Amino acid sequence: MPRKNKFLLIGGPCVLESRQTSLKIGRTLRDLAHSLGWDYVFKASYDKANRTSLSSPRGPGFKKGLQELAALRRILKVPILTDIHTAQEAIAAGKVVDILQIPAFLCRQTDLLLAAAKTKKAVSVKKGQFLAPQAVSAIMEKLRRGGCKKAWITERGTSFGHGDLVVDMRGLVTMRDQGHQVIFDATHSVQRPAGGSFTRGEAHFIPALARAATAVGIDGLFIEVHPNPKKALSDKESMLPLSQAGHLFRQINRILYAVS
Repeated sequence: MPRKNKFLLIGGPCVLESRQTSLKIGRTLRDLAHSLGWDYVFKASYDKANRTSLSSPRGPGFKKGLQELAALRRILKVPILTDIHTAQEAIAAGKVVDILQIPAFLCRQTDLLLAAAKTKKAVSVKKGQFLAPQAVSAIMEKLRRGGCKKAWITERGTSFGHGDLVVDMRGLVTMRDQGHQVIFDATHSVQRPAGGSFTRGEAHFIPALARAATAVGIDGLFIEVHPNPKKALSDKESMLPLSQAGHLFRQINRILYAVS
């Protein structure tokens, strides 16, 4: 499990693809993170249940997806994070993965939060695109009262106008001042969710936002990567090419030392 006061990298593909792709991503990110003294968690979704279009690929599904995540956990020997969508999923996924993630659109769903807390696993909450930083404490209090001992909030941008997201760096400070661990999602923050057959994005902003959030002060970075984003099954326009990860992470590490 991630250690307190260690910078945390949560990274992987958006949705589970082939075993070969997952291992290439997981091994690369794991080795990069560990070389920098960071903790690493592999993330991937078994079901992208909140896509706009019915034609969007959703992944292998619940049963097959959990089996694949269990296999990746054994091979990579790192903690695994995945999204859950219902209280029933929380119970089953909690027996397989190390960290349960609450999707942004479900971050206020009380029954889902309490079910996740009941598993005694760590919980990562994606902050809703509609949610003010000051409202996060109520969500984290639900987890605490449900018995969760380790949880954090992940910033992934706020809805602004139609089909755009903006990261208010003040929110990172506000949430940390409230006593929460804060992770910055540099990839979903560059989405342009305006509908259509798939979510658009501006991946060229990923490095700048990741560096800026690190300088402001965060506890870790969430980032989706792919060896060839153009061929990714989901979020292809808001993923970092795997080949660019090393350069970006070394920049971030220098920023961490500068502001520590």
